[in-house]
Amino acid sequence: MKVVKTICIFLLVLVFSSAKAQELQARVTVLSNRVATTVDRKIFATLQTQLTNLLNNRKWTSDVYKPQEKIECSFIVNIESIVETNVYKATLSIQAARPVFGSSYKASMVNFQDPDVTFKYQEFQPLEFNEARVQGTDAGTANLPAIFAYYAYMIIGLDYDSFALKGGEAYFRKALNIVNNAPEGKGIQGWKMFDGLRNRFWLAENLTNARNNVIHDIFYGYYRNGLDHLIDNEVLAQSSILAALIQLQTFAQDNQNSMIQQFFLQSKYTELSGIFKKAKVADRVKAVELLTVLDPTNAPKYKEALQ
Repeated sequence: MKVVKTICIFLLVLVFSSAKAQELQARVTVLSNRVATTVDRKIFATLQTQLTNLLNNRKWTSDVYKPQEKIECSFIVNIESIVETNVYKATLSIQAARPVFGSSYKASMVNFQDPDVTFKYQEFQPLEFNEARVQGTDAGTANLPAIFAYYAYMIIGLDYDSFALKGGEAYFRKALNIVNNAPEGKGIQGWKMFDGLRNRFWLAENLTNARNNVIHDIFYGYYRNGLDHLIDNEVLAQSSILAALIQLQTFAQDNQNSMIQQFFLQSKYTELSGIFKKAKVADRVKAVELLTVLDPTNAPKYKEALQ
């Protein structure tokens, strides 16, 4: 009887744990090398722990994630300066990847640096995010949780988009809600259309504007129809990825200087070179032609690798 009871308790704990399983497996690093040595570095260690807990302990969706389904991502907060007492200026690097079916390879989905992170923080202050009150009671204090929540939804949305056509729409809308209700205050930037051409506003706009629906076709075509078939049908995978790049070229021509083009191709040189290295000559030539226009910074590398 005791054995049966123990098993039942174990199963209940297992079910309860899986039902609560969070979506992100995030690693947060706070770098404070540029901050004056008069500041107690323990503050930044506490901040790092609180941000990690915010990302990993919060349920961002209503879906149940198995431990192996968690999205691997990393956030590096590099504190550049102290603006005033308890107010910091930083850059934020965000990376996220998703597994490729049938392999141990993880494909990059996000590799982006946000240069406009100004926030107010005192050690042990609560770092909380409330969708209904994004601005909080103090803009400076609310800005950092809002930024992290924004990128959490972006990462989850992109992950869903890579597995199902327009699968991430609900989470891009949540990110847009943060943009529309973002904290406003001294030094806070990155949320407005006039804050630059590569910021949180434009990324959310690009991914939620119905005029840009082809972007979701591109993500799905590249990851699900492309990368996920590299093991079982390499020719089909190369063809699907080439089709996604052709769609991206058409989109780029119609939407010059859009943020999403650069965002999508960031850090994909090695991956794309590897994909097309063994492709048919005609496909290699077409890939070089497309990538020379889409990713001009790496054009010489593509030519060298694929011709």
